Amino acid sequence: MKRTVLCMTLALVGLTAACQDATSVQGPLETREANAEAQHPTFAGQTRARGVTAKVAFKLTVLTKDLHRPWAVEPLPDGALLVTEKVGAMRIVSAAGEVGPPLAGLPPVEVRGQGGLLDVALSPNFATDRLIYWTFTEARGGGLNGTSLARGVLSKDRSRIEQAKVIFQSMPGFDGGLHFGSRLAFGPDGMLYMTMGERSDTQMRPHAQRTDSHLGKILRLKPDGTAPADNPFVGTPGAKPEIWSLGHRNVQSAAFDAQGRLWTAEMGPQGGDELNLIGRGKNYGWPLVSFGEEYSGQPIEGALTDRPGFEPPVYYWDPVIAPSGAQFYTGSAFPAWRGSLFLGSLREGLLVRLEIKGDRVVGEEHLLARKQRMRDVRQGPDGALYIVTDRERGELWKITPD
Repeated sequence: MKRTVLCMTLALVGLTAACQDATSVQGPLETREANAEAQHPTFAGQTRARGVTAKVAFKLTVLTKDLHRPWAVEPLPDGALLVTEKVGAMRIVSAAGEVGPPLAGLPPVEVRGQGGLLDVALSPNFATDRLIYWTFTEARGGGLNGTSLARGVLSKDRSRIEQAKVIFQSMPGFDGGLHFGSRLAFGPDGMLYMTMGERSDTQMRPHAQRTDSHLGKILRLKPDGTAPADNPFVGTPGAKPEIWSLGHRNVQSAAFDAQGRLWTAEMGPQGGDELNLIGRGKNYGWPLVSFGEEYSGQPIEGALTDRPGFEPPVYYWDPVIAPSGAQFYTGSAFPAWRGSLFLGSLREGLLVRLEIKGDRVVGEEHLLARKQRMRDVRQGPDGALYIVTDRERGELWKITPD
């Protein structure tokens, strides 16, 4: 198939140039009016970080334009890529961009609104066990649905998933099509962390604060889908033992840094997308704490930007970027990017790079202003970055040194 190679230039609507060779520091990249003008940061640097430009030259290769609403990309050890499509298919794309047929053997997926086939992750021992984990929207009967986790073995001929089994079902189910989460990330402890949305509707928001519900939470699971004994709410009467943290809205970004810390980005309402550093048993506030407002422009009832006992976001965006997919860069292909956190932006159609020192964002760079919704970004074993774009004819991109 034809591959398109692009080298981005400084003409990209005033945003950072991908092929620029000079390192520079600017004022804040975001200068527009905030969506929620009444909200203000609780500490210096919590929003509108200075713009930075790394000394990096790269090229972007479009491997394929033949995907259907891709949601996640997971590089395989040999250079091929595992891709999920929200419409219910999981495919393998070769390193050359050849799109394979849907893998057989997956359980039924309910495609509804934001729901469908969502994230995918390889077992930490994939080289020997060939296990794959994925999340999807599952029908629960009576019009209800929810986010479920399954695992199975990739067949040796890569045509199907064998021994596929649903190993976790979030509860409660709900009759809706919004805020399913759901990113997967294996931690250095060998546990699987799974993000959950709170299902969006006003009557469901309180579930983010309830420990008898999986909704609006970060979950921590053993590789078999059960709860580890050292989770914070194990033994608490009525609480779901899988809960690791609570008070989240809709988390579609999750990544571990080099220190083994879990960072997530969640979509706020109108204003107030958040970057959070996740801690055991901590409460991140939603819907009692928010830097956003309702889509109508009205305040979120009962919400404040700061409350004792709740964890403030490390960083927030207003106007929002709608973050989806995250990757801390650890490779050798781009030394100047090492340690940076990359996030896909659905709303702004760009790749966001954050420079982080300690637990604070100290710089922000915007790349690839191609006006395509960037659903996921992952680092391959070769140090390249891979991105899938959310559209009917979705694309798979590869970023390599120029």
